Amino acid sequence: MAATAAPAAIGRSWVQDAPLYLTAAAAVTTEISIAAFQILMGLALVSIASTRGKLRWPPVATPLAAWMAWTLVSFAASGHFRAGLPQIKKFYVYLMLFLVVSAVRGLRDVRWLATGWAGAAALSAAWGLEQFVRKYHAARVAHQDFYIAYVGSRITGFMDHWMTFSGQMMMALLLILALVLFSRDSRGKTWLIAAGLLAAAALLAAETRSMWGGAATGAIYLLWNRRRRLVGALPVILAIVLLVNPFDVRERIISIVRPHGDVDSNEHRALLRRVGWEMIKAHPLLGLGPEQVGPNFERYVPADVPKPLPTGYYGHLHNIYFHYAAERGLPALAALLWFFSQALYDFLRTLRNLPKDSEARWFLHGAIAAIMAFMLGGYLEVNWGDSEVLGFFLAILGAGYVAVRSASASLAES
Repeated sequence: MAATAAPAAIGRSWVQDAPLYLTAAAAVTTEISIAAFQILMGLALVSIASTRGKLRWPPVATPLAAWMAWTLVSFAASGHFRAGLPQIKKFYVYLMLFLVVSAVRGLRDVRWLATGWAGAAALSAAWGLEQFVRKYHAARVAHQDFYIAYVGSRITGFMDHWMTFSGQMMMALLLILALVLFSRDSRGKTWLIAAGLLAAAALLAAETRSMWGGAATGAIYLLWNRRRRLVGALPVILAIVLLVNPFDVRERIISIVRPHGDVDSNEHRALLRRVGWEMIKAHPLLGLGPEQVGPNFERYVPADVPKPLPTGYYGHLHNIYFHYAAERGLPALAALLWFFSQALYDFLRTLRNLPKDSEARWFLHGAIAAIMAFMLGGYLEVNWGDSEVLGFFLAILGAGYVAVRSASASLAES
């Protein structure tokens, strides 16, 4: 009987652990493949149901439910059911938040999850940097101005667009920085630093200014809470970057205040905000309806805007605050802001009550930095609508609530 008992016990253990493994795999593959992470999410949900597990309901679930409900109201009111259906299908991505909160058991699992994100980011970054070398060489062979040739066709890593890739590099980099700065466990930090350097180099090479700003904001938060004197070194680092000019980024940095005509998106983004404001004024309660901003864009272009319009993509407003208020109404925007605020409040409140030697601190700081970066990046990109970036972001929030739960349990025991 003893000979048959061990395999049975092992079998039960693998079945019981399947939700964790599948959820972790889904969370990590947000940086690798949208198809893989969505399939793995479905398998994780099935595994939780098959082991009679329950999905946990974190505090941010309430504003998320309000966001979803108002989206459905806007969808129904618009009458454009076929066009708006993809945004309803995107609700599936929100499952990532609940899976992580439910399947990830404690801080040890959170660290392994963060390690997986760092590894996936390093691989994607390495592939992106190889893409940069090829693009640089091609521009030189064709005798093209590299900046002009590159801005419209930048590196993407494992993703299909540089904005998606940059959003992932930004969040992975901040989690690595939080782990290195705040974790008391030094195991694996050397290779994590190497992964962070790869992610930082790829983020720089991708030349996405909004994600640079998000990463800088998150990094300032982390450094301020760990070693404030290092914040003063950031202007020096920027000066060195401008001088050394790695990846030919000097022109991109300067374009923040001195754009190269409509090659850069400054004028385009400004127009999008103006049009968004006109849409919001006309439809403040329900918006135009999901997926209706692009088709109706020209109807709301102010009369004083000269034609032709600046070069750029007009399918959405490149700004989550203007876009979702215009598309789904101000109540939807309020629910989204409530969602971000609730997560920040929960994580900051937990941090205030934790002893300084608590291991939960590193991930809570990392999650807060990621939220700040995501919100700032969202001012110049609809990152909430990008499934890969959103899936990664929701997984980070889910892991943050696991850290809150672990910290609360430790405090209750002490």
